[in-house]
Amino acid sequence: MVYYTVCSRKNYTAMTTHLIDQFNRNIDYIRLSVTDRCDFRCIYCMSEDMHFMPRKDLLTLEELQRLAEIFIQLGVKKIRITGGEPLVRKDIDQLFLNLGKNRDLKELTLTTNASQLKKKGQMLIDAGVKRINISLDSLDSKVFKKMTRTGHLDTILENIYFAIELGFKKIKLNVVLMRGINDHEIYNLVDFAIKNALDVSFIEEMPLGDVTHERKETFVSNDDLLKNLKNHYNLIKTSISTGGPANYWQIQNSQTHVGLISPHSHNFCESCNRVRISCKGELFLCLGQENKIELLPLLRRHLNDDKPIINSILDALKTKPKSHEFEIHKKSPAVIRFMSHTGG
Repeated sequence: MVYYTVCSRKNYTAMTTHLIDQFNRNIDYIRLSVTDRCDFRCIYCMSEDMHFMPRKDLLTLEELQRLAEIFIQLGVKKIRITGGEPLVRKDIDQLFLNLGKNRDLKELTLTTNASQLKKKGQMLIDAGVKRINISLDSLDSKVFKKMTRTGHLDTILENIYFAIELGFKKIKLNVVLMRGINDHEIYNLVDFAIKNALDVSFIEEMPLGDVTHERKETFVSNDDLLKNLKNHYNLIKTSISTGGPANYWQIQNSQTHVGLISPHSHNFCESCNRVRISCKGELFLCLGQENKIELLPLLRRHLNDDKPIINSILDALKTKPKSHEFEIHKKSPAVIRFMSHTGG
């Protein structure tokens, strides 16, 4: 069931609504991808020889802002800007600064690989971004290079320290553990987070895109990870929620929380509160399903009327799946598109 009042562009502020899907889940969070391009080629996210979308097929910055504002008027309170690497998008500053002025948006956040934080960090602070997630899968320069294919660890660490000095309210590290590649670094990564008063989340690898490695061989279960962490640290279960799918434990006598995002070992779909919009305007109802609605043609066909876009979003919510269907042991990926296409 969806409750709403629609409006045109001319009567935009008249809309009040809540997005509630067929399973009575309130959708108040969107992940908005602004580009499929990235300066890294992470082995779990992209192929080594990626073919990116033609720029004409991507949402313009004006279209990204329009879509974001429509969703805000439909009751969305949190927007995470994603990619690819969102900060490589040309003129991305204006999108952040404009969204940051919207008083109905309670939280504007970012997922980044940190490569551009020295250039863009102050702009993010000025736009009101208080929390950022940084992908950091290794503290070993050789492993980091292997996993990112193009990244340089020293530069990323320098940018992370710069972001800390800027004074973001919360910085969280995102780690995808892969057996035989970086799973020996668990304690080093957590200790790094503790030392720098950061949070850290461990994410089970998701079967998205046709990668070159066997996921069943590199998969690390968060159940096993949690056992190892409990043997090494004093963990206190918390009820903290940041609007995402992680379960959090606080490390005693520290400011650090450890999050576990477990799409395989612990399906988190029952409390799903989010949808994703790709950089080409596809509204994905679920990360692990192919269900989508094409919003870009509607945006370009109805330049002065939001009603058709709103109706399409409302109709799409009626088809939002109950859950994803990830099976790590299948040879073929659950979803053919890469993570960089959908947005992190």
